Amino acid sequence: MSQKVLIVEDNKSLANLLAKKIDFELGFDVDLAYSAKEAKLFLSRFEYCFVLIDLDLKNLTNKEEVVDFALSKNARIIALSASMDKDLRKSLLSKDIIDYVTKSGINDINYIISTIKRVQKNREHTILLVDDSVVFRKQMQIYLENMLFKVVAVAHGEEAMGMLQSGRTFSLIITDYHMPVMDGLELTRGIRELYSKNELSIIALSGSEDDEVTAKFLKSGANDFIRKPFSKEEFTCRINNSIEALENINTITNHSKRDLLTGLHNRQYFNEQASKYFEHAHENSQKFAIAIVNIDHFKKINETYGRDIADEVIVHLANTLRINTEPEDIVARLVSEEFAILLKNTTASQSMEILEQIKDSIENSSVLTSNSQNISYTISVGLLHTPADTLQDSLDEADMLLFKAKEQGRNCIVSA
Repeated sequence: MSQKVLIVEDNKSLANLLAKKIDFELGFDVDLAYSAKEAKLFLSRFEYCFVLIDLDLKNLTNKEEVVDFALSKNARIIALSASMDKDLRKSLLSKDIIDYVTKSGINDINYIISTIKRVQKNREHTILLVDDSVVFRKQMQIYLENMLFKVVAVAHGEEAMGMLQSGRTFSLIITDYHMPVMDGLELTRGIRELYSKNELSIIALSGSEDDEVTAKFLKSGANDFIRKPFSKEEFTCRINNSIEALENINTITNHSKRDLLTGLHNRQYFNEQASKYFEHAHENSQKFAIAIVNIDHFKKINETYGRDIADEVIVHLANTLRINTEPEDIVARLVSEEFAILLKNTTASQSMEILEQIKDSIENSSVLTSNSQNISYTISVGLLHTPADTLQDSLDEADMLLFKAKEQGRNCIVSA
């Protein structure tokens, strides 16, 4: 998709202010059109990821003229107006625009920027839409795709459960209440047996006037409830709120499981995920290995160069471990200069080759620190090719192998 934005605005001061904000906060190239004629020329020649259109351009008999032309070019539009009458608002919302904004101050400019950011981030999310009404399903799909969400649409709860059980990943499920085969309430309860609210959001829909229906859905695990019929604005705002809440939870959860210095996983995450993998690997006879990696003479590095430089050495090792392992492997910083690695689906010779490559890479490189010093260091490794029955026993054995590597003079791998 193009990374250009077109601003159609005859107030040059406002147009330039918007352009600067978009360039600074979003990094997009911006074209400025000060009339409907200029706007049509730009739209005929170039593709834009977003088009901001002032509805109050001079010499327009039809306020929606530029909007309609932009829509014919498949543009994603945010409409701007100093004032908005009800008929114009209703007409705009019937079109496939992203949003409209009444121009009244700096807060509205900030809202425009946040809306563009939100729509850009929506590409990371897939929504499962469950409704037996073809008309409603199609309309909601148009709304969602116009907001750049990826959408999968099905007709009832059983199809939705099949999608979830097939391994498809979704951020949000929107489900109607009354559906054949499996209704929305049954689906909500079924989803919550598989996913918590922190993992997957659910928005329920119903045309029922019975307040008890809302309560049933919320008590069964729905994050929100929308009563049919609903406006495009309400639908959009509730979807965005649910997605943003999920993102915020994921950010907090991710931070709690990450080492702040290196960005690798921390001990807690390693213990949780490695324990789960142990069970799976033993049940499926998968070969794997566990290694503990330690920086040699780290205390001397700390005392000689100071804590900040020692931290740079730790980060250097963390990046080396990350580069030389697979995404599905588990790499974590346990404490200070010590790291743990779980290499999945690997033989003894393969795991030794990986750790040798890491050790040699460290030995043959140096850390260029922030104060332009070159620091060389080495690592010792305890590598367990055949892990014990439990994670803790395996870590203890790998730790003993690490101790032997230190006794043998460091800068080596001791395996078993």
